Amino acid sequence: RQYFGETDETVNKRTLTALKAGLTPIVCVGESLEESETRKTEDVLYTQLKDGLKDIEDIKKIVIAYEPVWAIGTGKTATAQQANETIAFIRKTVGELFCPKCAQALRIQYGGSMNAGNCKELMAQEEIDGGLIGGASLKANDFATIVNFDK
Repeated sequence: RQYFGETDETVNKRTLTALKAGLTPIVCVGESLEESETRKTEDVLYTQLKDGLKDIEDIKKIVIAYEPVWAIGTGKTATAQQANETIAFIRKTVGELFCPKCAQALRIQYGGSMNAGNCKELMAQEEIDGGLIGGASLKANDFATIVNFDK
C-alpha cells in the first residue's frame, strides 16, 4: 500500500480479481506509526476492512494479515499482547461486517517482523493464526524455526 500507492479501493479490486481467478488472496491491513501513536489504529483498520473487503461473497476464502506499517522491515514488532488485541479487533470487525461464525473460521496472521526469536510468543496468542514472514524467510535457519514451530 505504502510504496505503490494502493488504496482500499485498489486492494478491493485486486482481492475480487484474485478470488475470481481461484486464488486465495492475503489482504494486508495495518496502521502507520503516527496513526498508532495517536490511537487511530482501530479507525484505520475498520476503514481498511470495510472498504477493502467490499462485495466479498465468501470471507473464508481470503486470509487477512495484520501488518503494522511501522513494523515492516524495521525489526520492530508489536508486543504479543498488542498483536493479539489488534487481531481480536479485526476478527470482531469482520464478524460485524460479514458474520461472527465466518470471522471465527477466518485465518488472520501477524506480519510485523515476526522472526525466530519472537514467533513462539506471538504464536502462543489465541487470536494469531499464523505469520506472514518477510525478512526472516531469507535466513534458512530462522525460517526453519518459524515453519517448524508447533502451536
